[in-house]
Amino acid sequence: MVATTSLAGRLLVATPGLEDPNFRRTVVLVLRHDDDGALGVVLNRPLAVSTGEVLPAWESAVSPPDALFQGGPVGLDGALGVVTLTPSADGPIVDRLVGPFGLVDLDADPDDGLPGITGVRVFVGHSGWEAGQLEGEIAVGGWYVLPAEPGDLVDPEPGTLWRRVLRRQGGALAIVSTFPEDPSLN
Repeated sequence: MVATTSLAGRLLVATPGLEDPNFRRTVVLVLRHDDDGALGVVLNRPLAVSTGEVLPAWESAVSPPDALFQGGPVGLDGALGVVTLTPSADGPIVDRLVGPFGLVDLDADPDDGLPGITGVRVFVGHSGWEAGQLEGEIAVGGWYVLPAEPGDLVDPEPGTLWRRVLRRQGGALAIVSTFPEDPSLN
């Protein structure tokens, strides 16, 4: 299956029926999507590890909460620094990806300059899909594909992001946002 329209810069919001424990009730920011597959990071899975414990130089640069985030089940031995950028942001340690989102070099010293960076989040691992895999998951109703806002990446209350992203869509998706965590308890 060929990716006809890139989803880079969009959100994948897990539908209530998505039972995979890696993605249940997640909000994924798609960073890359092309004919070879897709790559993104889960925005609402903070870990109980502060950034300073692993990357002390970046502790004061990250957006609250000061935690590493589990970006997904792939590449758990690596980290990605994902940033929000102003339109004019440019610098040697930043690589703009799509819209206001980019990557920052975590081996660099953040004191070397973060001009135009408005938010930083560090992810352990990422989410990845082979060619056609994401399109198949969307086709069977596993994901809602929704617009991203720059603040989604660095939301200070990631635990409620799934509900709030759905709620701001209005209509039927706002109703989905009230879907109980465990419907058997209703």
